[in-house]
Amino acid sequence: MQSDLLAKLKALAEPTRLRIVSLLAQGELTVSEIMQVLGQSQPRISRHLKLLADAGLCERFPEGGWVFYRLMRTGPVSRLAALVEEFTEANEPQVHRDRQRLQELKRLRAEEAAKYFEAAAQEWSTIRSLHFSEAAVEEAMVELAQGRPFKQHVDVGTGTGRMLELFIDQADEGMGVDLSREMLHVARAKLTEAGLSSRFVRQADASALPLDAGAADLVTLHQVLHYLPDPQAALSECARVLAPGGLLLVVDFAEHHHESLRLEHHHRWLGFPPAQVTAWLQTSGLTLKSLRTLQPEGIEGGLTVLIWAAERPVEGDGDDA
Repeated sequence: MQSDLLAKLKALAEPTRLRIVSLLAQGELTVSEIMQVLGQSQPRISRHLKLLADAGLCERFPEGGWVFYRLMRTGPVSRLAALVEEFTEANEPQVHRDRQRLQELKRLRAEEAAKYFEAAAQEWSTIRSLHFSEAAVEEAMVELAQGRPFKQHVDVGTGTGRMLELFIDQADEGMGVDLSREMLHVARAKLTEAGLSSRFVRQADASALPLDAGAADLVTLHQVLHYLPDPQAALSECARVLAPGGLLLVVDFAEHHHESLRLEHHHRWLGFPPAQVTAWLQTSGLTLKSLRTLQPEGIEGGLTVLIWAAERPVEGDGDDA
């Protein structure tokens, strides 16, 4: 324990590494972003990051050709990082300038994400016009979560990161996964803008989540299944990472005949029969707790939205409902 603490303090005993820790306290960053803020070379920044990671102060997440770094957020390390941030903010003018440059970098990142979001917005608007209001869907999801507190929320196919925001008051931490690099840019920008430092996103396939079994007690899958080549595999993977007693919320369309969604919006599936998804959930070892149906109002030929709420049984629970 003592040697571990000394290793961490030694890793911090260098001005550039203190500045890096202060930057990472603002959220996860790439090597390139840290280089831009500090004005130092890639080899030097990478060397400092490796020392911080080896000391257990930060962790790295590869994403395609990029690598993201973030501070460890649990246990004594998070408290030590908070102390470093407090000290450097009060005593290091350079840290204040670093943060100003970081804010400018984030602003530029948000503008780039907004351009992509604007380009995609028309497509989403067309689809939303066919079904029940999104606000009502979100209200139903929160209602099905029954005000429960969660430790770890995982949002599969996170898109803009909206689900991470929706459950911000109920979950201690949250991670969104998505295959699209462009959507991850949008999600990061929106989470940063909202000040949600306890939420982050990763590039991953819905059928191969970068998580241990039982790592999450809340998993959401919002309007994702109809894009996937193998919806059952995705549900099975969501069930794998769900802890005993954990809740899975699945939102998607009921079976429909809007062929344009397949031809123009890349939907692989034209919705799902309720019994089909229920069977997949049960095959994955989950128990269906509720199935909510939201019928479109005043929309001729509109899309019906279904919300499945399922749980992983607690061993010895004896609840077969």
